[in-house]
Amino acid sequence: MQLLSTVSLLFFDLTEAGSEDIDVLPNGLAFISTGLKFPNIKSFAPNKPGEILLLDLNDGGLTPAPLRISKGFDASSFNPHGLSSYIDKDGTVYLFVVNHPQLQSVIEIFRFVEEERSLVHLKSVKHELLNSVNDIVAVGPESFYATTDYYFSHLYLKYMELFLGTSWTGVVYYSPGDVRQVATGFYSGNGITISNDKQ
Repeated sequence: MQLLSTVSLLFFDLTEAGSEDIDVLPNGLAFISTGLKFPNIKSFAPNKPGEILLLDLNDGGLTPAPLRISKGFDASSFNPHGLSSYIDKDGTVYLFVVNHPQLQSVIEIFRFVEEERSLVHLKSVKHELLNSVNDIVAVGPESFYATTDYYFSHLYLKYMELFLGTSWTGVVYYSPGDVRQVATGFYSGNGITISNDKQ
């Protein structure tokens, strides 16, 4: 209960800086996406790219610090939304981040290097079914489920969806050899998670 209270208070404080999502590893390290920018939504740092912050919940100071991202990744257009971590059998930690460069939807896959407090960019995933991704839950080193919050890509058509209250969004499953919609009929699909037993 104390952990939930701490995370709630911390998340409330970070919300003023534009934080969007949080994912906590079993060892108490938390990834936080911050700096999301969307049209007609106030940005508290409009000229600053988004970041992934790392917070150690075991540290009483609760001071998040930005993670360094490997060279070759365009950090200047980083616009992170939902995120999810996956721990492989060998202990490797992968971080999946929904990125909206130029308001597009791209899933960025990173490897977390704890000793260096850094992210190594491994892959960018784009697909026509992943046209307006909100959140993600990783289920393998290259596979995930993602929610879509709009059917259309064009900004004005998105506003029309909201106004008409359409239920045209859903959940997409992605792996390198299998991409498909697994659920439909949602009004602006948002957060997603998975049960502890992975079912």
